[in-house]
Amino acid sequence: MSSQESGREKETIELDEARLQGQAEIWRYMFSFADSMALKSAVELRIADIIHSHGVAITLSQIASCINGSLTSPDITTLARIMRLLVRRKIFTVHHPSDGGDPLYDLTHSSRWLLHDSEQTLAPMILMENHPWLIAPWHCFSQCVKECGIAFKKAHGREIWDLASGNPEFNKLFNDGLACTSKVVTSAILSGYKQGLSSIESLVDVGGGIGGLISEIVKAYPHIKGVNFDLPHVVLAAPAYNGIFHVGGDMFHAIPNANAVIMKWVLHDWGDEDCIKILRNCRKAIPRGNGKVIIVEVVVKAEGSGVFDDLGFIFDLLMIAHSSGGKERTEVEWKKILEEGGFSRYKIIDIPALPSIIEAYPDDQ
Repeated sequence: MSSQESGREKETIELDEARLQGQAEIWRYMFSFADSMALKSAVELRIADIIHSHGVAITLSQIASCINGSLTSPDITTLARIMRLLVRRKIFTVHHPSDGGDPLYDLTHSSRWLLHDSEQTLAPMILMENHPWLIAPWHCFSQCVKECGIAFKKAHGREIWDLASGNPEFNKLFNDGLACTSKVVTSAILSGYKQGLSSIESLVDVGGGIGGLISEIVKAYPHIKGVNFDLPHVVLAAPAYNGIFHVGGDMFHAIPNANAVIMKWVLHDWGDEDCIKILRNCRKAIPRGNGKVIIVEVVVKAEGSGVFDDLGFIFDLLMIAHSSGGKERTEVEWKKILEEGGFSRYKIIDIPALPSIIEAYPDDQ
């Protein structure tokens, strides 16, 4: 065989291998929802909680015996097949005893995020994002490309806030999901942004809901005068917190004055023009010379290889599915709206969570 023929044969083999790899990848992406559904079933069955309550690795039979709500004996074969995938995905771990006893299942660092009663849990968010109500808009993406419009409205005939206000079951699912992620991010802010918070005298949380974030900040830094700012009907439901004033209003009209403004996962719900309006109102609310705005948001990194960077692209599609024109932004996109909003300087601070902190300073500072 000539060297030319040998080269062509090698190219053919490499092409066949690449095509085979490509086929395998498409199959995997086609069924990537299987991971989500297996994870959801584990949360619904409280498998992580059952193992955690025993304090040691346990058998499938022991897990099955603790599953509540079953009218008959749980199907251990089905459970085994679900657990086999979750073990392969490293959500749980399995140990096969040398004496030939039944396999023993235990928690991993991943499955500890599925514990319902933990302060740091993502279980409610898993149930929320994998509910048919929240999955339905994803099926409307191609329709949105062809016709424009809002995916959630195409799926349900109304926007997400309207559905939440008229459907108590959906509202609870939605609020529980957001509350658990808020706790995770709040913990990361407190541990990863100590220097930025310690020098603040007064702080207003714009879009602060019922005050979860600002109350934890003031609890950690009692010298801060905290203002929780949201729509009037939202703050009416807010509990009383030491050192916190609840103020109702509209961030598109005016924002209470403070040394600093914090906004957690607010701006990603809005398009650029609306974000610029909000930022200009933030600019008016803080003092000249030493004020700042603290933005807690995802910064999408096109070539990022960090532990959360891939999720930025997924969350951007999540905004198509669930928001009314919102998006996740790259640093270039953040820079543009910050400048137009009156903040010519900024720095990005990483915290141990999906979002980062964008600390922005006004033009006259």
